[in-house]
Amino acid sequence: MSGNDQTYGAGHNIRGLISNAAAGASAGAIAATFVSPLDVIKTRLQVHGLPHGQKGSVIVTSLQNIVRNEGLRGMYRGLSPTILALLPNWAVYFTSYEQLKALLRSYDSCNELTTIGNIIAAAGAGVATAISTNPLWVVKTRLQTQGMRPGVVPYKSVLSALTRITHEEGIRGLYSGIVPSLAGVSHVAIQFPAYEKIKSYMAEKDNTTVDKLTPGSVAIASSISKVFASVMTYPHEVIRSRLQEQGQAKNVGVQYAGVMDCTKKVFQKEGIAGFYRGCATNLLRTTPSAVITFTSYEMIHRFLEKTLPQDKGYPQGRSKPNELTRPHPEASGTGSGKPPSQSDTNSSSIPLGNKEQLTRH
Repeated sequence: MSGNDQTYGAGHNIRGLISNAAAGASAGAIAATFVSPLDVIKTRLQVHGLPHGQKGSVIVTSLQNIVRNEGLRGMYRGLSPTILALLPNWAVYFTSYEQLKALLRSYDSCNELTTIGNIIAAAGAGVATAISTNPLWVVKTRLQTQGMRPGVVPYKSVLSALTRITHEEGIRGLYSGIVPSLAGVSHVAIQFPAYEKIKSYMAEKDNTTVDKLTPGSVAIASSISKVFASVMTYPHEVIRSRLQEQGQAKNVGVQYAGVMDCTKKVFQKEGIAGFYRGCATNLLRTTPSAVITFTSYEMIHRFLEKTLPQDKGYPQGRSKPNELTRPHPEASGTGSGKPPSQSDTNSSSIPLGNKEQLTRH
């Protein structure tokens, strides 16, 4: 790696980590708070299926049951670990993503990654994120569903849940559902290229660059790609949620020995529909969540890019978004001669890793 690349790696990791993690965590926290009631309903539908005596709208009935039995607070169960998980989630994700991109660039000896390269980097970052934050998502799932388990001792807080799970179930309990979570990285393999293609198309149509797309355009691109990816990969979420939740209710309901056992029992008992329990609620949640997250991210990130001190030594082929139109004293090294809207599309992307972390998320 050249000296310029090394300067980029050090400088960009510091400034980029601050701006990306701060913008990502802030956007994720805003979206998580806004859609928390729908997230609670989705998780409970995944784990427990349809409410008994269901009549009319599932969402309306579920909200009424939660408010009647648990009060307003019930609609925000699991919000604390969700927000708590966002900070390390985004820090780990963006750090891993940038490191993997730099590694792939060094192998390819080029400044611009292909779509496949970006997918590999995003998927790798998603795996690192899933492994490091899985315990917090286990806690979040159980806090959201314990109100429907009268026969169990409820967790009092995030710390209480982590302590009890570790003591009662060990490390295995903290990492229940990790296999389907890792399988969920396929979500980004669908969402990421779709999101990039839509952004590029809209930028070309509007005769502008990707980084200058309006909030409305970002909202459209993010929502379409998110809904498409969510529908394609939703079954793994049902399996993950059931595996994560079952440890709190050892003597209640069906117990699953693992991913394959859970998949088999869900299919035998509920058919294909069982793998899409809560999907409609999830779509209603992921669409506004994606819009809020991406739009907030863009606005906060652009603000931080203007506020934080500029780094030195950015390789010309890896310009920051606000440098797309700045004249470069040296050639980019690509030799492609492509306009910024084409050549810098990948560098201005907003990668996504584990779906639940954004839609969770």
